[in-house]
Amino acid sequence: MQMFLAGAWRDTAQRMEIRNPFHGDVVDTVPCAAPDHITQAVAGLEEGARHMRQMPAYERSLLLRRTAQLVRDHAEDLARTITAEEGKVLSESRTEVARSAETLEVSAEEARRVVGEMVPLDAAPGGAGKLGFTVRVPCGIVAAITPFNFPLNLVCHKVGPALAAGNAVLVKPASTTPLSALKLIELLLEAGTPPAAVACVTGPGDTLGTAICHEARIRKISFTGSAEVGERICREAGLKRVTLELGGNGPVIILDDADLDAAAQAIAVGGYANAGQVCISAQRILASAAVANDFLDALKPRVAALTTGDPFSADTKMGPLVREAEAHRVGEWVNEAIAAGCHLVLGGQREGAVYQPTILDRVDPRLRISREELFGPAVAVTRCETVDEALRLANDSRYGLAAGIFTQNVERALRFVREVDAGNLHINWTTQWRVDLMPYGGLKHSGLGKEGPKYAIREMTEEKMVVIHGKH
Repeated sequence: MQMFLAGAWRDTAQRMEIRNPFHGDVVDTVPCAAPDHITQAVAGLEEGARHMRQMPAYERSLLLRRTAQLVRDHAEDLARTITAEEGKVLSESRTEVARSAETLEVSAEEARRVVGEMVPLDAAPGGAGKLGFTVRVPCGIVAAITPFNFPLNLVCHKVGPALAAGNAVLVKPASTTPLSALKLIELLLEAGTPPAAVACVTGPGDTLGTAICHEARIRKISFTGSAEVGERICREAGLKRVTLELGGNGPVIILDDADLDAAAQAIAVGGYANAGQVCISAQRILASAAVANDFLDALKPRVAALTTGDPFSADTKMGPLVREAEAHRVGEWVNEAIAAGCHLVLGGQREGAVYQPTILDRVDPRLRISREELFGPAVAVTRCETVDEALRLANDSRYGLAAGIFTQNVERALRFVREVDAGNLHINWTTQWRVDLMPYGGLKHSGLGKEGPKYAIREMTEEKMVVIHGKH
């Protein structure tokens, strides 16, 4: 495939191979862009930003609705592309495509609701006889830097709101999974998006990301990825608006009054979907010591039933990680925990890029597998003696993206809501749950700002204050 910039499909002499994580076969090749391609893309987007700013909200809404329908029309091709380049099982890829269409549909709805508010100026001394209100205007050019783990829907979560708000948008997809983003560009153009209003540049994240940060004509950066890269963007971007959706190491508290079967069923999904490569994956299980053994008895057979293999096979419940190196890293973290005295309940083996679904028990919360973001198919069970200890350990992290609790006690649930520092809180579910219209974002090192089309539009627009002065 080619990349798209300055209103045209473009190629480069140097190309990158996109490989299937399971087989290692080459799926396709894409251009390997250089920083000057970012400059060229932004030059073209300047005209696109002017066009989108003038386009009525009604037309922007129709444009996104048409794109959503095209995503549905091409659902199977898009799903197979996701599985081929990223490795998630085909059923999960189909779900991602359906969610992508929903994200675009919600963005279309929100395009009609970009509004300001009235300001009661006469509530201040000297404000009598004056009328005040705010209006929201597009940022101009939005840069969307997207990750590999949801290579279509997380692009839609940036492109949809950017266009809904009247911006032009530059997409820099993950270098391992650019094909889904390029196919979305094709559908956007087919739906009638002005060619100058979108660009998708493929290539290494390090050099292209730096070029995006240094490009003065880009007003807004929306990034999803690691906390380390997010911090670098903040240092290099200068006076730009920045939204950062960063990592997590999702704590799930299981108290002594929990429905253990419900908890085990939820964690068997929330800890292993997409081979654990989800920033809100259930990773740290903080279980009451009184019920920990019973919980593990309920969890183990459910996780053991997660068959691994070719993600295109209907019998496969969990596919490979995006690279063999990532599977190797997960194995290092697991082996490090076992060497430190943790009990391996299940899994712990690797074959190529596939790492078997793994459960660790009696995990010291000071270990790396509990402190950092694993981004792999393993859960770490730490036993807690009291509710106080469980809440303390849930907060004992630099991350604050999502947290969950299983309890039948309303007071305990409300205490969890008040005391746990995370942007997404779930009662009687794991950390891994999201619908695409909700506000989504983290606290602490898990990010800045919110996604979800309504909330992303706020991040991708700027506010003007208008005062109408009457006669004195």
